[in-house]
Amino acid sequence: MLSHHLQGALNDLRDLITITESDIADIREARNDSQFERLSLKEEKLKSFESKKAMIDHEISALMSMHPDKDLPQLLNEEQHQALSDLKIELSNLRSANKRYAKFVLAVSTLYNTFLERLVPTEMQGYQKVASKDSSILAVRV
Repeated sequence: MLSHHLQGALNDLRDLITITESDIADIREARNDSQFERLSLKEEKLKSFESKKAMIDHEISALMSMHPDKDLPQLLNEEQHQALSDLKIELSNLRSANKRYAKFVLAVSTLYNTFLERLVPTEMQGYQKVASKDSSILAVRV
């Protein structure tokens, strides 16, 4: 069962990386609709990965309980060792992809906030920003 859960977790991680790479490509092209459409799929894959990770933890804990005199490397076969190694690599790849995506999101967010600030000037009232009284988005001339 452990091998099955490891392979499932690897597949989920690879899918998450693929989705994130698609999000990066779409944010570069300003295609936000497709990013929002993938959001539910991304959440589903993330929940699936978390579930499989919990099952992996449970299986490893059960193995350790059944054989308290052995270390974990002695309890796992070569395929399981390789899958754990691949899992570590894919987690690192996902982290890198998420960092790249976060940089794009931050840049786009800053851009939109700057545009909004120029359109609707704000001033601080205590700890809140509110639209200044003399701001007008549209001036009508007759």
